[in-house]
Amino acid sequence: MTLDNLPTDTPARISAVDWSQLVEEEARRLRALGLDVGAVVRVEHRGVLFGRDPLAIRIGRMMVALRRVHACAMSVEALVEVGA
Repeated sequence: MTLDNLPTDTPARISAVDWSQLVEEEARRLRALGLDVGAVVRVEHRGVLFGRDPLAIRIGRMMVALRRVHACAMSVEALVEVGA
């Protein structure tokens, strides 16, 4: 599943990123924010208009606004929370 399809409040690990879908400068910025393979992320909120853009993504203690087109390039695997 890709990050844009991850249900809200579900923790997941980024398993792959198709960097070829992104502009080089945007890819570099996302890597600098820690959005790369192995990162644990969670969709906190989705936009309310038409394309439901942007997504509010939590990575660690940081909240990042991410365009849906960027989230489409990231494959994720949902994580099972302990005690759930």
